[in-house]
Amino acid sequence: MADITASMVRELREKTDAPMMECKKALTEAGGNAGKAEEILRIKLGNKASKAATRVTAEGVVAAHISSDGKLGAMVEINCETDFVAKNGEFIAFAGALAQLVATEGPADVAALSSLRLNDALVEAARTALIGKIGENVMIRRFARIAAGGRLASYIHGGAKIGVMVDVVGGSGALAKDLAMHIAASRPVALSKDGVPAAIVKQERDIALAKAAESGKPPNIVEKMVEGSVQKFLKEVTLLGQPFVKNDKQTVEQLLKSNGASVAGFTLYVVGEGIEKKKGDFAAEVMAQVGQARHKDERQAPPSS
Repeated sequence: MADITASMVRELREKTDAPMMECKKALTEAGGNAGKAEEILRIKLGNKASKAATRVTAEGVVAAHISSDGKLGAMVEINCETDFVAKNGEFIAFAGALAQLVATEGPADVAALSSLRLNDALVEAARTALIGKIGENVMIRRFARIAAGGRLASYIHGGAKIGVMVDVVGGSGALAKDLAMHIAASRPVALSKDGVPAAIVKQERDIALAKAAESGKPPNIVEKMVEGSVQKFLKEVTLLGQPFVKNDKQTVEQLLKSNGASVAGFTLYVVGEGIEKKKGDFAAEVMAQVGQARHKDERQAPPSS
């Protein structure tokens, strides 16, 4: 039997980023052959990743990276299964590294990003290794790469659960930062009325029409009520129409005008937005596991004399 030294374990761990005990087991199984041990780990970690792939990932973090001149930036959302893992240092570092990689390399989509090299391995290999290490599914959900018309500012809020990147032309750096914070707080769906999806406008119009119809007023009055309601809604959900969070006496559009600035665009990510979270009864799950263990013990117990 080969003598597995601490330095052998350390070297394999540095190469694969697998847990130390997994590295020791792999080296033992491989008879001390580092290359074979690495293959064993890849298979084991791959199996873990495969098992985790079906589990819902509605937690996670948003990470952002902006070049030193503020002209190029990227924002990514990386998902996991629990908030506990979302606070893991290595998970957070992985998200930050991907944001920088997106900014510098400009991949077309998640598949292209997964094929890029991150340090000494492919992004996909790094993701799989992370799954094997933390025991949870990890997914690269989405990313945005922005080439600024003006200067970029970002804001990450709430334990990296909300991320904003905004492209501001003119004005100051402080103004751009304030706008990023405003977007995180007010969550506009578009820059202006023209950018609001038609489906959302139609839905709001249908709701307004149903409410106005109950008033019993003449059709021409109902039409005006509906239009007024829709316009009010559009102001509430568009960045330019919203009251500025630091001074609700002026809209963001008025703020920009007074500072000789404009917004070329923005990106807003909210972790897990649109993902249906699995709802479960934790106490019931624990009791079920206890019951299964008890049933197993009863089956394995020797028959009474």
